[in-house]
Amino acid sequence: MGDFLKQWLRGRVARFKSTDRRTPPPKRSLLARIGWGLWTAARIFVLASLLLVLALRWMPLPVSSVMAQNWLRAAWSDGAMIRHQWMPYENISPYAALAVIAGEDQRFPQHDGFDLVEMRQVLDNMEAGRPARGASTLSQQVAKNLFLWSGRDWVRKGLEAWFTVLLELLWSKQRILEVYLNIAEFGEYTFGAEAASRQFFNKPAAQLTAREAARLAAVLPNPRRYRVDRPSIYVLKRQRWIERQMRQLGGTAYLDRL
Repeated sequence: MGDFLKQWLRGRVARFKSTDRRTPPPKRSLLARIGWGLWTAARIFVLASLLLVLALRWMPLPVSSVMAQNWLRAAWSDGAMIRHQWMPYENISPYAALAVIAGEDQRFPQHDGFDLVEMRQVLDNMEAGRPARGASTLSQQVAKNLFLWSGRDWVRKGLEAWFTVLLELLWSKQRILEVYLNIAEFGEYTFGAEAASRQFFNKPAAQLTAREAARLAAVLPNPRRYRVDRPSIYVLKRQRWIERQMRQLGGTAYLDRL
């Protein structure tokens, strides 16, 4: 029994020494470590963005990325205050909802975040040498204004597409429209239908008429250039066009499609 125990112990010691002398595994190359780090960062970003968009499906939004950028700009320049007040969808005039759809995205109830018809027309105009117009949907504009920054670089465009997909998957159309009406810029430092209605018409957004809602929607292409309170000929013509589109869509009954 003693000889057996001695032999067993010698075997265990020899095995330990043999294991201890093994060559350590080679380190991964720098390129492999960078690739692994990027892959880990991408997985974290995907999970974080999913959770963020899902959480914001129900929460009132006190601020957007564009509002924060404007607040910083105001703080560094003239110290102006941001005008904004969150208002639930049911407390905003249905004319306001219809006007932004009529003026910005008439296929909003049907598309999945990207208006392929408008995109095709933009490409055709570019090929024909005609001026290209924007084809961003309300969903894309919410994705950009809520999470991103202004600009035309491909990184921002790619992130905008990603967040647009998430919004369409995780939010209802009515929620997307509600957020749009609350974060859209209607004038310098004026964001959301409630703040714009009080600023320009001295009334809550719930009381906006069809004409007033069309006037607000008319400046959306460039609220820094076009004014609600001092409308140019272009703004007035666009307002009348939006009013006609609102009627042709069938009035506020069109919102039942959301």
